[in-house]
Amino acid sequence: MSLSTEKLENLLEPSVLDLGYDLVEVELVKEHQKWILRVYIDKEGGVSLDDCEKVSRHLDHILDEHDPIPQSYVLEVSSPGAERPLSKKKDFVNFVGRKVLVRTYVKINGQKNFKGRLLGLEADQVVLEPVDSEKVMMIPLDKISKANLVLEF
Repeated sequence: MSLSTEKLENLLEPSVLDLGYDLVEVELVKEHQKWILRVYIDKEGGVSLDDCEKVSRHLDHILDEHDPIPQSYVLEVSSPGAERPLSKKKDFVNFVGRKVLVRTYVKINGQKNFKGRLLGLEADQVVLEPVDSEKVMMIPLDKISKANLVLEF
């Protein structure tokens, strides 16, 4: 599959923003022999089923007009959930103070998984206070394979 999710994000994000939502993430995955385009949206106060339907109808028109995906697929628009992914620089600023789980492509200080309090973003590095240490860590953005919020009770 040569189509990048970055190209899909660039196509869809302006419309999602115009509708008053944030585009959290776009995934194009093959599941059970069919392609699924998942678009995760969010807004202040959370996302309802009506919000997802509204965005889905709007994106359907854009995707039909531009036809960026060569094979057939199913469009799913959804809330990112309580453990939402953190994929953009602004996410690492907007969720300062929250507990996060960060996974890296390569080992940093002998490990690839880090859980801790998000302290911010400095010079393209995520600043994290690990739960098992008082020492602050700096994790380069380009080394992060996945990051998400951790649900706290």
